Amino acid sequence: MRNFFYVSYLFLIILFASQLQAQQLPSPADFLRPPASSKPGVYWYWLNGNISKEGVVKDLQAMAEVGIGRAFIGNIGLGDVPEGPVKMFTAEWWEVVHQAMKTGGQTGVDIGMFNSPGWSQSGGPWVKPAETMRYLAADEVTVTGPKTVNLPKPAAQHWQDVAVLAFPAQQGTELSKQKHTVISNLPVNNIAALTDGDINTTATFSEEVIKSKSVSFDISAPAGLEAQSLLLYPAHNPLTASAELFAETVSGFVSVKKFKIIRYNAMLTVGFIPYAPVSVSFTKICSNRFRLVLTNIDGGNSGINELKLSGTPYLESYAEKQLAKMFQSPLPLWNEYQWPVQQEGSGYIDAGKIINLTSLLGKDVISWKVPPGKWTIVRYGMLPTGVTNSPAPAEGTGLEVDKMSREALLTLYNSFIGEVIKKIPAADRTSFKYVVADSYETGSQNWTDGMAETFKKQYGYDPLPWLPVLTGRIVHSADASNRFLWDLRRLVADKVAYDYVGGLRELCHKNKLGLWLENYGHWGYPSEFLKYGGQADEVGGEFWNESDLGSIECKAASSAAHIYGKNKVSAESFTAGFFTYGRHPALLKKRGDWSFTEGVNNTILHVYIQQPYADKVPGINAGFGTEFNRNNTWFKQGKAFIDYLRRCNHMLQQGTPVNDVAYFIGEDAPKMTGVRDPQLPDGYGYDYINAEVIENRLSVNNGKLTLPEGITYSLMVLPKLETMRPELLKSIRDLVKAGAVILGPKPLCSPSLQSFGKADEQVRAIAGELWGKADGVSIKHNRYGKGMVLCGYTMEEAFKLLKLKPDFSVEGKAPVLYTHRITPEADIYFVTNQSDSTISISPKFRAKGRQPEWWNPVTGETRLLPEFSVADSLTTVPLELEGAESGFVIFTDKMVKRLPGLKNFPVQKSLLTLNMPWQVSFDKTFGGPAEQVVFTTLTNWADSRDDRIKYYSGTAVYKTTFKADIKTGKKITIDLGKVNVMAKIKLNGKDLGTVWTPPYSVDVAGALKPGKNELEIEVVNTWVNRLIGDSSLTADKRLTWLNVNPYKPGDGLLPSGLMGPVVIKSEE
Repeated sequence: MRNFFYVSYLFLIILFASQLQAQQLPSPADFLRPPASSKPGVYWYWLNGNISKEGVVKDLQAMAEVGIGRAFIGNIGLGDVPEGPVKMFTAEWWEVVHQAMKTGGQTGVDIGMFNSPGWSQSGGPWVKPAETMRYLAADEVTVTGPKTVNLPKPAAQHWQDVAVLAFPAQQGTELSKQKHTVISNLPVNNIAALTDGDINTTATFSEEVIKSKSVSFDISAPAGLEAQSLLLYPAHNPLTASAELFAETVSGFVSVKKFKIIRYNAMLTVGFIPYAPVSVSFTKICSNRFRLVLTNIDGGNSGINELKLSGTPYLESYAEKQLAKMFQSPLPLWNEYQWPVQQEGSGYIDAGKIINLTSLLGKDVISWKVPPGKWTIVRYGMLPTGVTNSPAPAEGTGLEVDKMSREALLTLYNSFIGEVIKKIPAADRTSFKYVVADSYETGSQNWTDGMAETFKKQYGYDPLPWLPVLTGRIVHSADASNRFLWDLRRLVADKVAYDYVGGLRELCHKNKLGLWLENYGHWGYPSEFLKYGGQADEVGGEFWNESDLGSIECKAASSAAHIYGKNKVSAESFTAGFFTYGRHPALLKKRGDWSFTEGVNNTILHVYIQQPYADKVPGINAGFGTEFNRNNTWFKQGKAFIDYLRRCNHMLQQGTPVNDVAYFIGEDAPKMTGVRDPQLPDGYGYDYINAEVIENRLSVNNGKLTLPEGITYSLMVLPKLETMRPELLKSIRDLVKAGAVILGPKPLCSPSLQSFGKADEQVRAIAGELWGKADGVSIKHNRYGKGMVLCGYTMEEAFKLLKLKPDFSVEGKAPVLYTHRITPEADIYFVTNQSDSTISISPKFRAKGRQPEWWNPVTGETRLLPEFSVADSLTTVPLELEGAESGFVIFTDKMVKRLPGLKNFPVQKSLLTLNMPWQVSFDKTFGGPAEQVVFTTLTNWADSRDDRIKYYSGTAVYKTTFKADIKTGKKITIDLGKVNVMAKIKLNGKDLGTVWTPPYSVDVAGALKPGKNELEIEVVNTWVNRLIGDSSLTADKRLTWLNVNPYKPGDGLLPSGLMGPVVIKSEE
């Protein structure tokens, strides 16, 4: 594992260094026509067998024509898509795969293949139960000795024995085992099931309970009950509620414990025990009467299977802590897998009295001579979590592979990717470059073959005596038991990163393939996002066009790429839901620009669905994604948008990112994001960083934390946690001694059970050295060696102390975002207006002594910015940005003589408005008029009284002539006003380019002539209006075909066509 880690980094450092040699000042020529490395890719979904050889050829040819450079094939199965004729793994399917790879080589489109059917994650019909994701289950019995007992193998299907332990039975009282009564304030069906000792019987909430969203239970135990824990087993229906347990004392009812019941998501991907018990602990109390009050109840048909009020101590949230029940929504915060410190109680299991009977395993029935007394015997075994790869065609669906077993992974790889390599001749698969692992959505496991040995090697102690903790029991102490579970979760996270991602990468490299990976998961993600991403060749994030999804994922990807030495940062881009065929590049631009400011520099478009049928348009579609396919009306004109993305990708792949702060994410696992606390002020960049990189890749150079690729940070911020392993703290001490500056609280102990006691002493000793007398209140910093530790500072205070000015700043709250990269010869700033209004700003850039230039990624134009000022090491550059406009401010060493009076963005003066009639030609294939139509004024097609125009979708050609008598030496443009949604412009036969975003204008240099001029504008709209029009027609009269058409008669039509006014303008 370690050898692979270091060899991989050496390879990456050499690769990154070779890239940097070529990354000097980007040339205007490369900006106008970027190199192949800038090309975006696409997710290329093959849905439900709807594929054909002819279709993949046309798809790849169309991709190549618009500048798409990679296509990631995902074999997807969806319930709302009709089954196609080509089943996976049939001879015909293999022929299509062969054709795709051969055509990829012919067109220059590299091919990637998802590592298994479906998009999540890695599984299929080849995975056996012994190779799938598994968890540690327990089968127990309590017996009284002395006597010999024979214990049969548990009946659970696919049980794999792991260990057998015996320990003295705990003596705590149980409510179900003594006389008691339970009554409720509102009707509850079968209320006796609440405390009958059977977790399979259910007390169901009545309609009155559901309506009132509350219920209380009074529990009376005449003989008295000593309790220090409560296990609540929810019924097997979704349930959330707030709960509070009370006990009656001489002073009346007192609150014992407040807690939450969160069991609303039963998917196996968020826990292999969907309705795991809710476990809470409290100070031991004895009472004759308890009351449990539930409020804010949400869940129809819900109820409770058992309330186990007990004198036996249980570990709080033990199901969550062993990953049996995980965070149930897509985006866990940084601290979702941290829990409050549990107060110590009594009655714990003595680790020294646990007897290991594992040597008795080997046959189904084991025999043991029980010593005198009451003993609990627990047989531990692995069971499959039951998660399958999805969404995949039925013939490609099977169990998910064990994410902690390289042997199981090899079987999966050979069964799918290996077969691709075997069946497709090498000469025909030169385009096959990547294996793809999409976002992780398959939940966790907590055990695998050889896990105990791996655990012992990692932590230096045997995990087997601690296995009773998995059933909620406390061994030695609550602190020690929680530390064991911390170690278990951390080991799972590391093994998923090293053995799954690292293992898959090794297999890919053996076949000269790269591994492309999304380093996060929306459902039950078990690893650590930075380490997980660090093991891949390329790492990617994801963002949706109209939602917040992406706010975690893109920064997760860019941080992992930056700290692990990967120059490209991908993103599954413009994912979306609904609004079928309604999106177009102008609607995508702001969100795409936002992703660039998150560190993305390699766009992967989502989604291109394979189109096999020549007679069906728009064709096969899904209820998600933006339709980047050749049947979309604007796809060909969309090359202008692809060119824009390429220019941005190219520029943002130059040099290294400039980020001032490294936010340490902590060591807890699972982890899908970090925390920025204290919050970072505007104008500073950051990355998240993890323990592995701090320990192995960071050094200090001129007082800055430095990565091998040259990325630097002025400050590292620690999260507000009290724990840290001593090994990590030693590395931080060495960095501070060498000159680093650290901000954060002093750690108090180790989170791990490793070297229990001794490790805590080491942490306290090293922390004492580093923090000294700094308490964050009266003393806020401590100098150590050449560096310094800050405690209790805000970020503003820290930056002031470091004399670190903002990298980019504007007055007020301008809707502007930025990102910054640097090469030896240039500072490259990308600036984006995230509003729909024109803004005038004068940002200050942390760059001095260099000439600013404006590089426009929409047009490819580059020019000097003559208007700027330098003061206090900052350069102020006035900018004017139209709504959603963005561009690059480049600072270079080629200073030029400044001419007074010149403006960065000259005022545009109208010279001529083209208000003459237009001859407009539509395509009759999609219902347009066969005859040419005269528009005396420019108008919205959707307002037409002619249904052939009103419901038209496609391209229409506008033509007119005008006379020009323009004499000026200034730049002249044609501004089309408003366009819905894209337009290609020709003047006197010369192609002036395509406009797709404001300002809808082009330079007419070399085309405009004195006298008569002929202007031709090809305008394209979206499919929506035609789909609405067709929804009112019978199937035989429709001009379109979609397997999923969400539109209906009466839906609002979208504005379409050239709206104008069309004006010839000149710079003043």
